[in-house]
Amino acid sequence: MMWHRPEGFRLGGTSRARLRVWGLTAAYGPVQVLRGLTFEVKPGLTVILGPNGAGKTTLLRALNGLIPRGGDAILDGEELPEKTHEIVRAGVSLVPEGRQLFGQMTVRENLELGGWLFDRAEREQRIEQAFTDFPKLRERALQLAGTMSGGEQQMVAVARAMVSRPRLLMLDEPSLGLAPRMVDELLGMVRRIADAGTTVLMVEQNVKKALAVADRGYVMERGELVASGDARLLARSTVVREAYLGAQDSQTTDARDAVQRRQRGQGTATPVG
Repeated sequence: MMWHRPEGFRLGGTSRARLRVWGLTAAYGPVQVLRGLTFEVKPGLTVILGPNGAGKTTLLRALNGLIPRGGDAILDGEELPEKTHEIVRAGVSLVPEGRQLFGQMTVRENLELGGWLFDRAEREQRIEQAFTDFPKLRERALQLAGTMSGGEQQMVAVARAMVSRPRLLMLDEPSLGLAPRMVDELLGMVRRIADAGTTVLMVEQNVKKALAVADRGYVMERGELVASGDARLLARSTVVREAYLGAQDSQTTDARDAVQRRQRGQGTATPVG
């Protein structure tokens, strides 16, 4: 039995939200991490790729109000708030790296936290819909989240985020540490969430599988975006193939290097496609 319904999801927004970001900056004390990023998250599934330390998690934390940010972020024509609870009210939810569940609380109690901004009646309705969208969670409603496997916990984390019925769902490394079969199911579920109308922004290191389900992608290196384009074209691009899917040239060390080599050799710009 799948963890989610194959038909699609009732939870989540249906407005197919659009996020536009200009000059995004963020730092930890004196250390500048994000260096003026400009990008767009269109309806569907957008993936951000890159190695550890590229700034991918910092990008999501900045957009979710967990750290101060500079620049402009516009969600469906309105400025994205700066405080996390206001961002959630605006329709943005984050599934953080490591899931961040409360292990000594039950599955149901963790889901309730996803609806904390709503009154009790609406919260109960959303939790019931979560059990419909994720039928195996109903069977585990009274199980302590800390006793579940990593894949099972990830499904709870996604369901908790969806209880807030987001217009924009952000996921940070959702496949990290999961078995291959669970990775396939999880990414398939994320694709269906996007198809049902919730715009998805996903940070992921599993390059091949992420691009297989995404509509478009960006490649980050050292706090900057070095490539972007249609996911299918990115998967076939020199930038991604050399940096992440097996370098053709032993001198290629990362995507930034691949971009520079491609520009020098072909005179092309960083967008792909």
